[in-house]
Amino acid sequence: MRVPVSWLTQQLELTEEHRDLDAERIAEAFVRVGLEVEQVSTLGPVTGPLVVGRVVSIEELTEFKKPIRFCVVEIGETEDGEPDTTEVVCGARNFVEGDLVVVALPGAVLPGDFAIAERKTYGRVSKGMICSAAELGLGDDHSGIMVLPSGENEQIAPGDDGIDLLGLDDAIIELALTPDRGYCFSLRGLARELACALQVRLIDPAAIEVPAAEGASVEVAVADETACPRFVTRRVTGVDPTAPTPWWIRRRLLLAGIRSISLAVDVTNYVMLELGQPMHAFDAAKLRGGLAVRRAEAGEKLTTLDGVTRALDSDDIVIADETGPVSLAGVMGGASTEVVPESSDILLEAAIWDPPSIARAVRRHKLPSEAAKRFERVVDPALPPAALERAARLLRDYGDGTIHPGRTDVGHPALPAPVVIAMDLPDRVAGVRYDRGVTAFRLQQIGCQVEVGAADDGTPIVTAYPPSWRADLNQPADLVEEVLRLQGYDTIPSVLPAAPAGRGLTAAQRRRRAVSRSLAEHGFVEVQPFPFVAPATWDAFGLAADDARRRTVKLVNPLESDRDELATTLLPGLLDTVSRNLSRGAREVSLFHIGQVVLPRAQQAPMPELGVDRRPTEAELASLAAALPNQPVRVAVVLTGPRERAGWWGKAEQSGWADAVHAARLVATAAGVELTATQAELAPWHPGRCAQLRVGDFPVGHAGELHPKVLEALGLPKRTCAMELDLDLFPLVDRRPVPVVSPYPPVLLDVALVVDESVPEAEISRTLRAGGGELLEDLSLFDVFTGSQVGEGKRSLAYSLRFRAPDRTLKVEEATAARDAAVAAAAQRHGAALRA
Repeated sequence: MRVPVSWLTQQLELTEEHRDLDAERIAEAFVRVGLEVEQVSTLGPVTGPLVVGRVVSIEELTEFKKPIRFCVVEIGETEDGEPDTTEVVCGARNFVEGDLVVVALPGAVLPGDFAIAERKTYGRVSKGMICSAAELGLGDDHSGIMVLPSGENEQIAPGDDGIDLLGLDDAIIELALTPDRGYCFSLRGLARELACALQVRLIDPAAIEVPAAEGASVEVAVADETACPRFVTRRVTGVDPTAPTPWWIRRRLLLAGIRSISLAVDVTNYVMLELGQPMHAFDAAKLRGGLAVRRAEAGEKLTTLDGVTRALDSDDIVIADETGPVSLAGVMGGASTEVVPESSDILLEAAIWDPPSIARAVRRHKLPSEAAKRFERVVDPALPPAALERAARLLRDYGDGTIHPGRTDVGHPALPAPVVIAMDLPDRVAGVRYDRGVTAFRLQQIGCQVEVGAADDGTPIVTAYPPSWRADLNQPADLVEEVLRLQGYDTIPSVLPAAPAGRGLTAAQRRRRAVSRSLAEHGFVEVQPFPFVAPATWDAFGLAADDARRRTVKLVNPLESDRDELATTLLPGLLDTVSRNLSRGAREVSLFHIGQVVLPRAQQAPMPELGVDRRPTEAELASLAAALPNQPVRVAVVLTGPRERAGWWGKAEQSGWADAVHAARLVATAAGVELTATQAELAPWHPGRCAQLRVGDFPVGHAGELHPKVLEALGLPKRTCAMELDLDLFPLVDRRPVPVVSPYPPVLLDVALVVDESVPEAEISRTLRAGGGELLEDLSLFDVFTGSQVGEGKRSLAYSLRFRAPDRTLKVEEATAARDAAVAAAAQRHGAALRA
């Protein structure tokens, strides 16, 4: 919300201490009481001669492609009392002879360092510029130049100083107001907050005497009191339709970002900004019969003020006369009863509308408005009579209207209920001992009526009766917040709690960090994809109809309607991220993610409803835990594209299933466990290039190349690989190994074994390690060969073995004996034979 500082300070009784109050100090005061200030901007700067001018004559220059006018403008008087004129070339067409305008004379400098000088243009000499509001920094309206009002109520004459008249020494404060601060969407509400911050008195613009009504201004029937708790109207007749909006109102609307339209419309907008009560002006002569406030009926339509004919929904609240709907309540009026330049009989309406209904109507019709913005956030139900009286008096004073003695006031909205609070509750919440009486004083500042008493046990209490404009004060916590923010959040000390010894990271947390660090060190990039998936994902993955991964948890209010399930695997989110990176030009993608998946049980217990009036019992906590699905922590990796770029050193090397398995081994090493890989089949992996990963004999995940049909369905490159492990299935190994550097040399031996192709390599490796004994320090596979030389159905596995003794120099004979023992074990268990 945009707030002119000059308007805001007029609502306060400032003391000598605050006479020099500027925009920066006001912004700081707003921040102290919990309001967010987005920007503070000063008008202008404008220097040099800027004066009011009266257009004496206009000559249309028709010889150019676009309309150009040569104007003679009176800008004051000469020394001998004759009119002083100047000549200006202007392209705007929204003014006529006799209008008052703002003229920047040569030597003036406008915002943006735009200097005005005498110059020849369009065959004439222009000695200045007639200015628009945007050119003077008063707003964004470039539609035409600014025409000042003239008449009996205005004391504006040619030659007046434009800088003083326009108040170009003013400043604008823009605030980002949260939805719970509906009362702050007005100068009245913001001034009240500022008065609390500065400890000064508020001049309440709504504190006006509202005379008793002498009958009704119009007959009104409210069919749904929930939709409209209060409906008030006031009628002003005989309004001069040619009366201009006074300059002080136009200026304030302009600085607040609202365009001036006509006196009647400007008055309703002005009162809305001033008091926070949106209202609507009907042309009473166009209304037929009385008014009815109701929900729209099937098939009804309404042409709104923007000229769009809208099909109404049965949830829409409308104001109707005998002809049908004439206004979409709380959002926008109808074109059939619009106030036009000829309107002189004005019916002003101010009401209180149901906030959820207004919010739904705005979104349904895609029709946001300043009025709806306030109704969505709750409007003071006691305000309509005062707001209507304020608007009616402005129309009477500046439009020569006559206020009709009648007033219609239907409905009796409920006021906020009293709230009881312990007097020292704010002290206990903040951990600060405030001065005696602070609680009662601060609650009175925000408008509460306060009664101090004692509870049955003698504890001092405060009973607060919230004001009508604070419907958000419903419980003691709300009052505590008000006391603390007005006292200043900066007065609450920030003390870090002492960290007890021995309560650092858990073993599982240390393992998770170690895994993340290890993958990052080896070139993988961590991402945090959304954990939501679409049901169609499982079809793309090729999962069977009875696959347990299809059993998911549905979201009640998903961010995306087609992604309404929680993921049972990390792969959908990772693959979606890979696809997004590829679409943006990436070619080598290696990503990993560590996170939870949601695995509902086959028979999921219902979620219990627990109260907040006490701590849950152990049985209730157990039932709560039983109702939650399993949420294990997993780590997943996806690789696509070359793992090593091409260059002068050679061609690029494509990532493959072995790289996915290697990533799993990196995870296992960081977690302090050993993985074994065996061939397996599981969607979405390729059945011939998928490994089941085990810790001991227990399966913990899979790795390999994804199935070609899956890649085609997801639009991913060929040979894309993935790995997923369940970290919660790893045993926790709390180890802090110290690196050991042996002073003794190793013995390196190679061996090639011929085995059946059906024997997994992992089994051969495990057998060789067991057979080699304690002297076998390391074993690695460096070659796999198949062909006629080793026989059909056979393959040759070549291993490099490193032997070392921890306490002596190992002899070759000892290493050879250990190697032979390992080969013998492989021969006995797997039928392996040394390759000749």
